[in-house]
Amino acid sequence: MSGGRDEKGEAILRKLAAAGYAPCDPDVLQPASVFLALSGEDMRGRLLLTSGGSGDYCLRPEFTIPVSLAYLASSRAGAPAAFCCQGPVFRQRSSGSPEFPQAGLENFGRADREAADAEVLALSLEAVGGADGAWRVRMGDAGLLAALLEKLKLPPIWLRRMRSGLAKGQTIAEILAPVAERGDHSGVLAALDGADKAGARALVEDLLRIAGISALGGRTPAEIAERFLEQSALRSSAALDDDKRGLLSEFFAIEGQPDEASGALRALFSRARVDLDAAMERFDQRLNFMAARGVDLDRIVFSAIFARNLDYYTGFVFEASPEGAAPDRPAIGGGRYDRLLSTLGAKTDIPAVGAAIFLDRLNGAQ
Repeated sequence: MSGGRDEKGEAILRKLAAAGYAPCDPDVLQPASVFLALSGEDMRGRLLLTSGGSGDYCLRPEFTIPVSLAYLASSRAGAPAAFCCQGPVFRQRSSGSPEFPQAGLENFGRADREAADAEVLALSLEAVGGADGAWRVRMGDAGLLAALLEKLKLPPIWLRRMRSGLAKGQTIAEILAPVAERGDHSGVLAALDGADKAGARALVEDLLRIAGISALGGRTPAEIAERFLEQSALRSSAALDDDKRGLLSEFFAIEGQPDEASGALRALFSRARVDLDAAMERFDQRLNFMAARGVDLDRIVFSAIFARNLDYYTGFVFEASPEGAAPDRPAIGGGRYDRLLSTLGAKTDIPAVGAAIFLDRLNGAQ
């Protein structure tokens, strides 16, 4: 491990610190269980794991969770606070070293969520010299999707299924297709249909223990049981009717300049008689704050189908790259994760938004 800092990272850190973000340097060695539980399928298989006297650890694969834990352990927990960091992170990649440099900024505790979203996007671009340069930005809104599913009275598991499918590159038709039963799982799912949730979870955990399974793919019996319960909920829920399927297909097809996308979204919800005025007001407020921060909205593409491949995002999400860069290798990526802090131990949800800057992808843009 080099553990060093590079010149780009140091310059970015200075810019973010000047904007009021306190430098933070979380430990390289982190408890693995947190990342196994919260980081999603994509990250699980890429962790660099090790064992110690008090449990399993991993080399930090990113900064958001370590900085969040440091914030919760501080005297500022629950209050507005902002941090920046830079240094090496570690995860398996298809090519290249598993150690690479990254910078980041995290903003906690602000009730003015849309203003905080705009600030993180604007500061990320300013830090790499992309505010006035030839950069492209793609944004989405996981919170808007969640609000739509709630209005359609779909079980929460549909949100997980859609976000997971989008992150894996599945088509909308594949995501919305009926749940297929897989082999022996069908008997377990049938046994869980209509069962009391606590009793059903206990049944699955008992079956796994009887089979001698203490962990599978990095998941505990309780986590495996939860996935079976989710599959049971999908299996037993009514199939999507044509109206809901059509509405979701139209929703996911919306893409374009953010103001134009806002108009298309409002028109769609009006035709479908789905009241999402409050969610759209937040959407438009965020755009206004972005413009006020000097972000050129004409360089942004909103895509309703866009989802970043981490499980903890709950609202605004974005990626940014210099013009000409490979579309699957963004130099900046981030978003809002309001529920992460309570998952990590906070008594209530704490507003939070942040971004990662991949220093090895800047290609001299700074």
